[in-house]
Amino acid sequence: MSSSPAAAKVVVEYAKSGRSLCKICSKSIASGAPRLGMVSKDPRGFDMTKWHHLNCFPSSGSSSISPAESIAGFSSLKVCVTDEEEELGQGNLKKQKFGYEDEGKLEMSISTSDIKDGYKDAILWPKWKAFQTIIFLERDVGLHDSRKIAAFDFDGCLAKTSVKRVGADAWSVMYPSIPEKLQNLYNDGYKLVIFTNESNIERWKNKRQVAVDSKLGRLENFIKLVKVPIQVFIACGLSYGVPEDPFRKPEPGMWKIMEKEFNSGLPVDTNQSFYVGDAAGRPDDHSDADIKFAQAIGLKFYVPEEYFINLD
Repeated sequence: MSSSPAAAKVVVEYAKSGRSLCKICSKSIASGAPRLGMVSKDPRGFDMTKWHHLNCFPSSGSSSISPAESIAGFSSLKVCVTDEEEELGQGNLKKQKFGYEDEGKLEMSISTSDIKDGYKDAILWPKWKAFQTIIFLERDVGLHDSRKIAAFDFDGCLAKTSVKRVGADAWSVMYPSIPEKLQNLYNDGYKLVIFTNESNIERWKNKRQVAVDSKLGRLENFIKLVKVPIQVFIACGLSYGVPEDPFRKPEPGMWKIMEKEFNSGLPVDTNQSFYVGDAAGRPDDHSDADIKFAQAIGLKFYVPEEYFINLD
């Protein structure tokens, strides 16, 4: 008997928030709870995932799944399955930490207890969470995971900002073509992701809330302007920290966390993905963090003026 073709389209992960609804019972899937997804192709070309509770997922018929190791994302989770629970459709996953090894030098992992509603003494806005030295935006409605990632720096790339000014409104869009460019990428099946460093959140110990409010406000206002869902990761670590912060660009920690833990187990196609940033090591650039970040991941790299003007 041939294996079911649907098996290759099943993914497993721990729910990022409590907002997803089970497609069978229509009840919410608790944050941190394991969930199974059926992936289908949207007419616009990207993958859409319908999530289920483990006990609700069909255990027979064309949607049945076996063995567990064949499920996308299973290998990135550390799970305990008893002999009687070998098939995920009939068993309960016992949650442990899950993560990845960075070239054998570092193992990072996330569990529900690691996710915080604040960054040190600063309170985060609704939908924003913290993990170690990362602040990230929870999934917005319409954001689709994808093997194609269009990634961007924020300051000096998507937004024109100044280190001398603070506040949610202290920015302007970098190039007029940006909203249309991002909307076209989204419609072409790309997931849009912002990776940005913001050491002021760590350094401004007496004004940390001001730094947090300023950064989150600018990012939220930018997303409202371009009218397309974007995944966001902010590295708050210091450039002179010892040991070096694994999430601050040019280190690839933010990207690895996104791919392994926030992309429904989908491996990224680096040939179709790319990164745009202004820190390219040119004479007038403040650093080379962006180009080295792209090189560490193996992505095509563009400076903003090249991508938003010269590629029109």
